[in-house]
Amino acid sequence: MAKLKKAFFCQNCGAEAAKWIGNCPNCGEWNTYVEEIIENKNTSSYSTKSKANNKAIPILEIEESKEIRYQSPDKEMNRVLGGGLVPGSLVLFGGEPGIGKSTLLLQIALQWSGIKIFYVSGEESNRQIKMRADRIGIKNSQCLLYTETSLQSILQQLDKENADVVIVDSIQTLNSSLIDSAAGSISQIRECAAQLMRFAKESNTPVFLIGHINKEGNIAGPKVLEHMVDVVLQFEGDRNHMYRLLRSTKNRFGPTNEIGIFEMQSNGLKQIDNPSDILISHREELLSGTAIATSMEGLRPLLIEIQSLVSTAAYGTPQRSTTGYDTKRLNMLLAVLEKRCGFKIGMKDVFLNIAGGLKVEDTALDLAVVVAILSSNEDIPIAQDIAFAAEIGLSGEIRPVNRIEQRILESNKLGFKRIFISKYNLKEIAHIKAAIDIVAVARIEEIYDNLFS
Repeated sequence: MAKLKKAFFCQNCGAEAAKWIGNCPNCGEWNTYVEEIIENKNTSSYSTKSKANNKAIPILEIEESKEIRYQSPDKEMNRVLGGGLVPGSLVLFGGEPGIGKSTLLLQIALQWSGIKIFYVSGEESNRQIKMRADRIGIKNSQCLLYTETSLQSILQQLDKENADVVIVDSIQTLNSSLIDSAAGSISQIRECAAQLMRFAKESNTPVFLIGHINKEGNIAGPKVLEHMVDVVLQFEGDRNHMYRLLRSTKNRFGPTNEIGIFEMQSNGLKQIDNPSDILISHREELLSGTAIATSMEGLRPLLIEIQSLVSTAAYGTPQRSTTGYDTKRLNMLLAVLEKRCGFKIGMKDVFLNIAGGLKVEDTALDLAVVVAILSSNEDIPIAQDIAFAAEIGLSGEIRPVNRIEQRILESNKLGFKRIFISKYNLKEIAHIKAAIDIVAVARIEEIYDNLFS
């Protein structure tokens, strides 16, 4: 009997070591090394095909060809992928449990007519997937289900079926007979992903890999998994809210700052064509502490409602709490209001919320955040037809933001009457013809005098 070879792998980055070590020299994490049984040196995970015709050629001699992309039936998915699904690409689709990863990909598979979809499930039975398909209410005879966890069996079926698109749910449930460790281990995930990547490149078939999320919010498995794939998609959202965001954190074939927005319904996920109109609350009476910010997610402008509450600190130590916004940035803006503008907010509780359960990092929200805080502090409501788009500097100045033209046009389209921007953005919008009133300001004091005096 051959002696099994064992090694230690870092659970964070996948680095290999001959013995256990406390601190990983590759990523710097502590206590992440685990022992696993690995394959023998004489075992190969790849077939030995002839490479006689493969040779190096000068880059100038490579013929250019028009980029071909598969257009999925989901416009939001196409947007995030950069215009469609590239043949031969390997897409890693991650998200928290219960967020709707399997539902979204099954829904796309059922809606995709004229394309043969091979859906592999290592977590659910055929009957369970059929129940979800019945709930979605779409029938497609070209969608094939295959419940299996053995990678060798899956690859054999793929060779027989000649599918156009492959979906694997999930990569953590697969196991290869070439690796003796359990499914979900670092060596299994790395080996299965490598063989599926080889299949995708050789057959020119796009492959979706659904990945689980660990407690830190990262895709479970070695970090090398994200380096191997072509595209990494993150499905985000609060399970207590109905909206879901699809983000691209890595994309070799398109931008990485686009997002797709979906609404979770009883019969699946619905695409949101105009998210700005949904994310803004429509109230009959004015309430203090709310302001509308214009944000950019990739090339898509969004109007987002900022909600703030400022109250006297009940226990002496003021609280700073945010939902969907960076707490450190909120502390910076409060320090600017205290030091540069003279507003006494340092000993008050400040709570900030972005409506709809979104998480936004755009600095153009600064002005709307400051206005919402001042509105709550003064208990003076802001008119519902006013929008804001500017960044706040440490000296209290109103700084310009990018793509100001798209922000203004989106505000005008949704019926807003005024928008406050930085005066340093005026040169970029000299040619804009819109019914909205553009107010250019340079300091926070000008905003206060305009809205609260």
